[in-house]
Amino acid sequence: MTSTPVLPLTLSQPLAAFVRHIGSERRLSPHTLSNYQRDLEQAAWLLQERDISDWSVLTQHDVRALVATWHRRGKGGTTIQRMLSSLRTFYHFLLREGLAKDNPAEGIRAPKGAQRLPKTLDQEQVAQLLDHSFANDNAADDPLLLRDQAMMELIYSSGLRLAELVSLNVDTIDLRAGEMMVTGKGSKARVLPVGGPAIAAVRAWLKQRALLVKDTQEPALFINIHGRRVSTRTVQQRLAKSAQLRQLDQHLHPHMLRHSFATHMLEASGDLRAVQELLGHANLSTTQIYTHLDFQHLASVYDGAHPRAQRKKPSED
Repeated sequence: MTSTPVLPLTLSQPLAAFVRHIGSERRLSPHTLSNYQRDLEQAAWLLQERDISDWSVLTQHDVRALVATWHRRGKGGTTIQRMLSSLRTFYHFLLREGLAKDNPAEGIRAPKGAQRLPKTLDQEQVAQLLDHSFANDNAADDPLLLRDQAMMELIYSSGLRLAELVSLNVDTIDLRAGEMMVTGKGSKARVLPVGGPAIAAVRAWLKQRALLVKDTQEPALFINIHGRRVSTRTVQQRLAKSAQLRQLDQHLHPHMLRHSFATHMLEASGDLRAVQELLGHANLSTTQIYTHLDFQHLASVYDGAHPRAQRKKPSED
C-alpha cells in the first residue's frame, strides 16, 4: 500500500506557525488564510521536488525557478504574483522569528500576462435588472424577492463586496441619513452613502423581514427563510435567478454589480481616488483596472462617432 507523501518538518512546521500567526494576530479572513496556506504549500512541494527541505536556504535563483515552473504549468501572471506576495509575507515572518537571514522573494516579479478585465453591466442592463415590477415575479409565492431586490440595490448603490453585504446588520445602516457602516478586508471600516432606490428597497424588505425573523436578537439585515443570516452562496444563487426572471442576457454574480458600480462612477466623475475610497481598495493600483474599462467605453464611442475613426482592415495594411 502506497503511503501518502508528507512534507519534511523543516518545511511544514514554519508554514504551520505562520498560518497560526496570521490567523490570531492579523485576524485575516478564513478565505485569505486558505489562500496563503495553499500558495505556500504549493511552493513547499516544488521545493521538495528540487531537493530543498529548508526555507532558510532558499535563494532568489530558487524563487525564479519556482516562478518558471508555475508559469510552465499554466499558472497565470496574476496567480503567480499572488503566490510571490504570499512568499514575501511568509519570509517577513521567518525573518522576525530568526528562521531566515533574508527575503529571497523580494524584487522577483511574475511574468506579464493578458489583463483580464472584469465583466460589467451597462446602464441599460442595470435598469432592466433593478427597475422591475414584482408583480411579474410571483412575489406572493416567494417572500424573499423583496430581500433580493434590496441586496442588488445595495451592491450597485454602494459597490459592496459579497462578504460585506452578508455581514450587514440592521443597525449598521441609517436609512434616514442615507449611509451605512461597512467592514471590509482587513477589518477596515468605512462609511458609504446609500442611494434613494436602495433605501426604498431596504425599507420594503425590513417589513418582510419582521415577518420572517424567528429570533428577535438576530442582528443580520439579510436573513433566509429560516430567519438566520443569509449565506454568500445563497446570494450568488438568488442574484443569478433574478437575472433570469428579468430576462437579462448575462450570468449575474454579485461582483458584476460591484464592477458596474465602479465603472459607472468613474465614467460619470473621473475621480479615481473617490472610487478607490468607496470600493475600500488599499492601493490605487487596484482601482486603476476601471480606467481600462472606461477607456474601452470611450474608444467604442469614438469609433462609432468620429468620421475618421474607422480602423484599417488587415488587408489594407
